[in-house]
Amino acid sequence: MQSGYRSALRRSLKTLLRSNLAPSMAVGSIGALSLGLQPVLLGGLFSEGRATFDEIAILATLEMLAIGLGSAMLSVIGGARSMRVKSFLLLGLAAAAHAATAFAPSPLWLILVRVFAGFVEGGLIAVAIELIARSQTPGRNGGWFIIVQTLAQSAAAAIIALLVAPAWGSTGSFLLLAAATLTGLLVAPRLLDDYGPLSPDAALHPTAVIALGPALALLSIFSLYMFTGAIWAFLEPLGAQNNVPSATVGLIVSVSLLAQVAGALAATALEPKIPYVGMLSFCALTAVGIAYAFTQGVSLPLFWLLSLAAGFLLLFVTPWQIAMTVAADSTRRTALLTPAAQLFGGALGPAGASFFVTGDDFRPIAVFAGASALVSLVLTLSFGLTRSRHRGV
Repeated sequence: MQSGYRSALRRSLKTLLRSNLAPSMAVGSIGALSLGLQPVLLGGLFSEGRATFDEIAILATLEMLAIGLGSAMLSVIGGARSMRVKSFLLLGLAAAAHAATAFAPSPLWLILVRVFAGFVEGGLIAVAIELIARSQTPGRNGGWFIIVQTLAQSAAAAIIALLVAPAWGSTGSFLLLAAATLTGLLVAPRLLDDYGPLSPDAALHPTAVIALGPALALLSIFSLYMFTGAIWAFLEPLGAQNNVPSATVGLIVSVSLLAQVAGALAATALEPKIPYVGMLSFCALTAVGIAYAFTQGVSLPLFWLLSLAAGFLLLFVTPWQIAMTVAADSTRRTALLTPAAQLFGGALGPAGASFFVTGDDFRPIAVFAGASALVSLVLTLSFGLTRSRHRGV
């Protein structure tokens, strides 16, 4: 069975590399770089005194929200024509924003520049999502996109942490990000210039995305990513609650990148074989269990296991989420909003969890995360029932 999965993955990868999806995923991965690099990049700004902790928190949240909004705006307004020109423009603006961040004179300018960068980065991510939504296997191709962008983020994070930041600080880190963004200009000419219509039904149902099924699908994704956002943003205080040293939590976060890639690879192999409602319900229930465990006193080995399981789920669910949004409406417009739902959930999860924290008791963070995962479970099951009734009509 394992050899069968490996063969399926190899065939899928060969097909991907020969298709028009490869350059679009490369451009989209460049747009997603700063998301994976946020701990390194923003940590540098904080350690150098260029911004306070509260200012960094505001910056990170607003940039994530801007990326989500930017990805939705290109999908809804920009369309999928003249993609080469749009990509050239977006890549140039993103590189300029990263360079401007390197020399921003004040925290306010840092926030403003990163919000602008987020809008542009969201547009670059949409370059990939637009074509993935039009492909014959959007779930599996979405999994490959997650793998590509995570590997790129991991490589860039290692280069910055080991080579660039020690020598040139945050200025050099953001300039490297600007240079990496400019390399996308070499890929942009290989993009399809016109992706074509989203689906035969897109013109017939322009408001399909606001129907009940699409709303349930997007809210399910949003709620599950509120769980992941809350857990990851406050993993260190959750560790302190369980006597886990800060350095160990940092090591867990680094190792979790491997767990995330493993999750994406496993999902890419399994997605065609397992229905999305069943798998997403199982993942949401698992997330509820992880959150409940965090509310209890856990040992160091169990803390490792829970943290890596949360990291595994972070990317493992994406192919099934894309499959659910494709099933939600025949226009596939809902699928284009998947990154926005994920990013909004990831950004607002920490804000929602922090509202319930008082004093030194951080267990309400896990309670909030578990409640978010439970809401996601209910919404996923409701979506499944809605689909079953619709098919039965």
